[in-house]
Amino acid sequence: MRDALGAMQSVLVLGGNSEIALAIVDRLIEGRTRRVVLAVREPLGAQPTIDRLTAAGITASAIAFDALKPQTHATVLNDAFAGGDIDLVISAFGILGSQAEFDADPMFALQVVNANFGGAVTSSLIVADLMRKQGHGTLLVITSIAAMRGRADNYVYGSTKAGQDLFAQGLGDALVGTGVRVVVVRPGFVHTKMTEGMKPAPFSTTPEKVAEVVVDGLAKGRELIFAPSILRFVFAGLIHAPRMIWRRLGG
Repeated sequence: MRDALGAMQSVLVLGGNSEIALAIVDRLIEGRTRRVVLAVREPLGAQPTIDRLTAAGITASAIAFDALKPQTHATVLNDAFAGGDIDLVISAFGILGSQAEFDADPMFALQVVNANFGGAVTSSLIVADLMRKQGHGTLLVITSIAAMRGRADNYVYGSTKAGQDLFAQGLGDALVGTGVRVVVVRPGFVHTKMTEGMKPAPFSTTPEKVAEVVVDGLAKGRELIFAPSILRFVFAGLIHAPRMIWRRLGG
């Protein structure tokens, strides 16, 4: 439950090993967030993070969650909410992959679609229902700037994020008036272990800088957050660029 000053006291992270999500958590615990639940495929692997959060005075725990096992999502999420109200759920799981891998193995492409989009749909619908029942809450969905327009070098990944992005926007509209809101975050290229070795795109950033923009956006009540913020203005033009020009720009 939010405290008397409206601060988020409890956070559940779906994809609890995400460097971006954990950077957001670190920013939040600098304030008044005091309970963190990390939902990950292998809870034991999150123990170092749990230990670090606990040492900082946070009540922290890890639970098993697999985006590719949607039949388990209701049980996992109901159990997480049974431990007390959740003010913020960060949906941060996903598989990146490369277009070359998808071209060589369409079944891997399907796995990414099922995780990034299918898993987001099932888990988000369940979270929305649980938050409606508790009467409040924010679902923060981390998509990608890749959702804005298809590119030849990442169109499978980009399409999964586009689907997730559009779904999250519609879900947010459907929840108006319930006390629950959905916030969509569109990061650009972020320097993480997942992107290590990849050529950075313009305006590349870090998890810590994304977290700063996100927490500021949450405090201001924004429903759509670009990270870095300049991408909002860059893509305001690029989204309408003719396809011939987009291709020349590397699209």
